[in-house]
Amino acid sequence: MLNRKKLKGWPALIVAAMIISPGLIKNACAETENPSQLTLDRIFTQREFAPKGFGPVTWKSDDTSFTVLEPSRSMAGAKDVVRYDSETGRREIMVPAERLIPSGERRPLQIARYSWSSDFLKLLVFTNTNRGGRKGVQGDYWVLDLSFWNLRKLGGDAEPGTMMAARFSPDGRRVGYVREHNLFVEDLFTREIIQITQDGSDSLINGASTRLYSGISTSGLRWSPDGKHIAFPQFDITGVKDFTMINNTDSLYPKIIEFQHVKPGEQLPSCRAGVVNSSGGPITWLDIPGDPRNHYIYQLDWASNPEEILIQQLNRQQNTMRVMTAEVETGKTRLILVEKDETWLEPKQLHWINQGKEFVWISERDGWRHIFRVSRSSSQIKVLTPGDFDSLDILSIDEGDGWIYFTASPDNPSQRYMYRARLDGSGKSERVTPDGRNGTHDYQVSPRSGWAIHTHSSFESPPYIDLVRLPRHDPVHVLEDNNQIRERLEKIDRSPVEFFRIDIGNGTGLDGWCIKPPDFDPEKRYPVLFHAYSMPAGQTVLDKWGGNRNMWHFMLAQKGYLVMSIDSRGTPAPRGRAWRKIIYKRHGILPSDDQAAGVRAITARWSYVDAEKVGIYGWSGGGLMSLLCIFRHPDVYQTAMAGAYISNHRYYHAAFTERFLGLPQDNPDAYRKTAAMMYAKNLKGNLLLMHGTGDDNVHYQNTEVLVNELIKANKRFSMMVYPNRSHGLSEGQNSQRHRHEIYTWYLMQNMPGDQR
Repeated sequence: MLNRKKLKGWPALIVAAMIISPGLIKNACAETENPSQLTLDRIFTQREFAPKGFGPVTWKSDDTSFTVLEPSRSMAGAKDVVRYDSETGRREIMVPAERLIPSGERRPLQIARYSWSSDFLKLLVFTNTNRGGRKGVQGDYWVLDLSFWNLRKLGGDAEPGTMMAARFSPDGRRVGYVREHNLFVEDLFTREIIQITQDGSDSLINGASTRLYSGISTSGLRWSPDGKHIAFPQFDITGVKDFTMINNTDSLYPKIIEFQHVKPGEQLPSCRAGVVNSSGGPITWLDIPGDPRNHYIYQLDWASNPEEILIQQLNRQQNTMRVMTAEVETGKTRLILVEKDETWLEPKQLHWINQGKEFVWISERDGWRHIFRVSRSSSQIKVLTPGDFDSLDILSIDEGDGWIYFTASPDNPSQRYMYRARLDGSGKSERVTPDGRNGTHDYQVSPRSGWAIHTHSSFESPPYIDLVRLPRHDPVHVLEDNNQIRERLEKIDRSPVEFFRIDIGNGTGLDGWCIKPPDFDPEKRYPVLFHAYSMPAGQTVLDKWGGNRNMWHFMLAQKGYLVMSIDSRGTPAPRGRAWRKIIYKRHGILPSDDQAAGVRAITARWSYVDAEKVGIYGWSGGGLMSLLCIFRHPDVYQTAMAGAYISNHRYYHAAFTERFLGLPQDNPDAYRKTAAMMYAKNLKGNLLLMHGTGDDNVHYQNTEVLVNELIKANKRFSMMVYPNRSHGLSEGQNSQRHRHEIYTWYLMQNMPGDQR
């Protein structure tokens, strides 16, 4: 066993290299054959608890059937396109994998995405994909004509893996796509290819969205309803700076990887929108007001008719959204609606109703996230979902019967259910999901709102997927029950998860959950590990199947740990606008204060929590939260394990960061106060850092600047680097297993529990 006393005074990285050694990991994480005991091998290698899913599905417009990709029973590793009949549940293989084998090849196309023509007789397959840097995902497109079983590659002489954003025309006779940053239209019958734009280049991108917008969606090319025109965005990325990474592992000599990236306060790409005849001709550029380099085009689509285009324009500060329509012939725009917020807006796609005379819109203007009905001509607004609760998203609109379906959970922020409300705003919202089925319910609703693929899970129960008939929610067909996992779970020695709300003072309660050891004794004191995220992008306190991560939490409980998680203010929980927006310009700071206050309240409330053994871990935003907690509250936390974190928001994406902190030129103090590296000198406990050097989302740069600060302050820490792996460590063999091996061993060495 490693003698820590003998290591006193050794350089931090040498200590880290000795600490994280395979032999020690093997001893600390010894596996067992006992079916009641969880092991890393069962969870991450054998994947005994990884549930089967279903979908996403593609519905036929008349609701009669839907298609889904399923593993081929005749060709290993391939996928069939399978159709299910809504009424009878009859399953048929619509496109067997064998039909997707190109001439001269032996294996079928690997389907990354697919779409159907309106008559469901032609299948558009996206394959051979690559990430394409910040310019979006690129690949190849093939069309299979089911009338003749003819499979043909699109793009003419295009280089392999260089096409983007393909879409069928409304009549299914043509496909529009982007190739070499230009817009093309290909006729599927004559095979004629028309180049629509001519000016595309590495710095001028036509017809496709770009990852430089970093999560702010901009539509790609859009066919008009009559197929006569195409609306499209054009990005000018001239002047956007390059970011450089090094790949040291894939060749004898290192490879330099460069891609354009916008950090907070730096120059954004310029974006404008145009419309062009689908047979070619001059482009009409839409007269969108404002500096195109300091605004985002969030939504570009057709305004429910062939004569007008819809634009949602968001300013760079992301607190003002302008909804406009533009004339196809002139490009002249007309303002319909302006939405503003003192903090930031959460933009949503709008949906046209009443033959395009009105649309439905999600807004927080009354303090809750509600669905509103807006008049196109007068901008008159009427709330459809009144009450002190949040309407999280729109699931479908049934104009025929006058209902809108949406997700909400008025009574429990950790759960999700289907509700519906009258489109005319009369009456109260009503719950569609049956009572007595607590947890999270997700839906893929059919176009006419008659059916839905329903997925129900809870923290301790894997997904159960069935087809239900709406609005009565009558179960019709079971699509996946995951009963094998349920049977394995019944044999696992575990305590049920406990959800709670902890009061941290000033009328603020934080939601949380706790997993206790199977033989829990309230007279004992247990070390506790907190799973952290507490960022605007997600919740950790959800009554939903958590997959391998939560099974690892149950494994730690078997080793004598309490495992907990609490959601700070600022998470997207359905607890009202004030709950979510209170972190404005305090992104990270107030949530980490909430986390520490939660720990203090928990240790005061439950005597079995050992206040001398409190750990925290998290990935991405959770890594940042772990750093802020152990740096800013060293009296509360003894151990932190942080992965793929932002150590300074100046090093992250402009679009994401400026939403919560503003521009660094305007708010330098906010950036300084929210930078975890600024507090590194306060470290007193045990710190493990993890990062992939190929992370093109949260760059490895964040780790190196943090390490510099820790060295400057003469702080000891441990470090695990994953060569050439991206943000989710999805590359390389055994990455996830190894990550959790390190977690487990580090925790047991530095914060031992009652290990058995």
